[in-house]
Amino acid sequence: MDLNQITIPSLDVEKATEFYKTLGLHLIVDAAPRYVRFECPDGDSTFSIHKVDTLAKGDGITIYFEDNNLDDLVTNLQGKGIIFTQLPEDKSWLWREAHLQDPDGNHIILYHAGKNRKNPPWRIN
Repeated sequence: MDLNQITIPSLDVEKATEFYKTLGLHLIVDAAPRYVRFECPDGDSTFSIHKVDTLAKGDGITIYFEDNNLDDLVTNLQGKGIIFTQLPEDKSWLWREAHLQDPDGNHIILYHAGKNRKNPPWRIN
């Protein structure tokens, strides 16, 4: 089994589309204002956004995007006006992470984990 796609809700699909294009995702389906789908710049995963009238309450969604050059990516995105709630930081679980929010308040973590993403030292067999 392989993960194909994640779909998130948005109050404003067009605004969210521009945000995710700025992050570097490639738009492949444009049925705005109802739905859009992107290809991730690396790998085979896709990411889509669909229109909703209200967002769910609570903590919502956390989205992780991995990049091998995290610090350069963050610097590049800051230059495009993207605001981070946490700049790149090494975590105790051996990932380097930067945090931000999309226009709908979804939590995004840009990170680099390398081999530790699937094979941390504490992985069970």
